[in-house]
Amino acid sequence: MDKSLNTVMLDSSKCKGCVSCMKRCPTEAIRVRDGKAKVIYDRCIGCAECVRVCPHQAKLPAYDSFDIIHNYKYKIALPAPSLYGQFQNLDSIDRVLNGLLAIGFDDVYEVSSAAELVTEASHKIIAEGKIEKPIISSACPAVLELIIMAYHGLKDHIIDTLAPVDVAARLARERAIAKGIPSKDIGVFFISPCPAKVFALKMGLGLKEPSVDGVLATSEIYFKLANAMSTLDEIKPIAKSGYSGVYWASSGGEAIGTGFKNYLAADGMENVVTVLKDMEDGKLNYIDFVELNACPSGCVGGVLNIENPFVARARLRLLRQNLPKSENSLASVGKDIDFYRWEEMPKTKDVFKLDENRLLALQKLDEIEKLLATLPLLDCGSCGAPSCRAFAEDVINGVIDKDGCVRKNENH
Repeated sequence: MDKSLNTVMLDSSKCKGCVSCMKRCPTEAIRVRDGKAKVIYDRCIGCAECVRVCPHQAKLPAYDSFDIIHNYKYKIALPAPSLYGQFQNLDSIDRVLNGLLAIGFDDVYEVSSAAELVTEASHKIIAEGKIEKPIISSACPAVLELIIMAYHGLKDHIIDTLAPVDVAARLARERAIAKGIPSKDIGVFFISPCPAKVFALKMGLGLKEPSVDGVLATSEIYFKLANAMSTLDEIKPIAKSGYSGVYWASSGGEAIGTGFKNYLAADGMENVVTVLKDMEDGKLNYIDFVELNACPSGCVGGVLNIENPFVARARLRLLRQNLPKSENSLASVGKDIDFYRWEEMPKTKDVFKLDENRLLALQKLDEIEKLLATLPLLDCGSCGAPSCRAFAEDVINGVIDKDGCVRKNENH
C-alpha cells in the first residue's frame, strides 16, 4: 500500500526547503533535496509532526473526500470522541449524532461506545497475565508503527486489542445487516482526527482486511456538521456513550478507564520517544500500564481537527459531567473476547537496516563510523539530512555526495 496516499503528501509549490519538518520527524523519514522536502515513506509513521510544524502548509494530511459516502446506499458514520470537543457550548452528544444524520448518513455508531467495550475487554485480557509489563496501549497507530519499526524489543509489551474504531465498524456493519440491508450497499466511514488512523484503517492494522470503507477528516466535515446542528428541529435520543468512552479522546483517558492506578500517560512525539527509550532501557519496569499518544493532549490534538486541543479537552471535561460512567458492556453485545483482539500480529519492520546482506551491512556500518568521525557533529541540517549520522548513511548508500556537508567544508 502506498503510504503517500494515506499519511501525508507534499505540495512542492509551497515547500521552501526550510528543514522544519525534517528536524522534527521522529524516524528521520524526511530529507531536503534540491530545495524541497522528500519523504521516505517506508519510515513514515503518520504522526503528522511535519504537518504540525510546517510554516508554509506544504504538508498535506491524507484522507478521503466526503463525496465518497455517496458510493453507498446505506451510509454509517463513526464519530471519534474527539469530534465532540470541536463544538462550543455542546450540551449533548445527541446534537452531534443527529447532525450527522442530517448531512447524509443513515446511521451513526459512536466510537466512544466501542471504547467502553474495549476497556472491559482489556481488563479480561490483562487478567490473563500473558503480556509483559509495562503493558503498552495499542490505541495510537502512530505509536504502534513506531514500536514495530524502531523498538522491536517492546513489541511483546503491546496489548493486542483492536482499536475502538475497528470494533465500532464491525458492530455497526452487523447491525445494518441485521436490519436486512445487503452487505454490498453498506458503507462505513470513520471521522478521523489524524492521518495515522487513516493509514491504519486503510491497511487494516491488526485485521486481515480493513473494517471501514473510507476515512473522513474532522476538518472537512466540521462546517457541514456545524450548519446542520444549528438548524435541527428535533434531537432524537440516540447516544449510547458514558464518560469513560468519551474520555479516550484525551491523554490518560484510556488508562483511567481501564482502572490502572500505576500508569503512565504521555503525549506528543518527543515525549513518546523519551518514554519508549526509557522502557527499552528498563527504567519503567515498576509501571503497570503505559498510554502513549503521538498528538499533544491525545486525539483532541490531531491535525485533522479544527479546535485548539486544550480548548477541546476543556469542552470534553464539561460534557462528561452530564454523562454516566459507562453505557456499554461485553455482556450486552454478546461477543467472545477474541472479537476484540487482533486477528494477526503486526510484523516488525527493518526499515533502518543498511543492507539485506549482513556482511555488507556491517561493512557499511564501519564506513559510516569512519565518515562520521570526520564530520562536525552539529546536526545542523544544512546538508538536507536531519543529523550527521543520517548524512553519513546517505553518503554510504550513494544518495548524496560526501562533499554535501557545508559546515565541514567551511572548516577547511
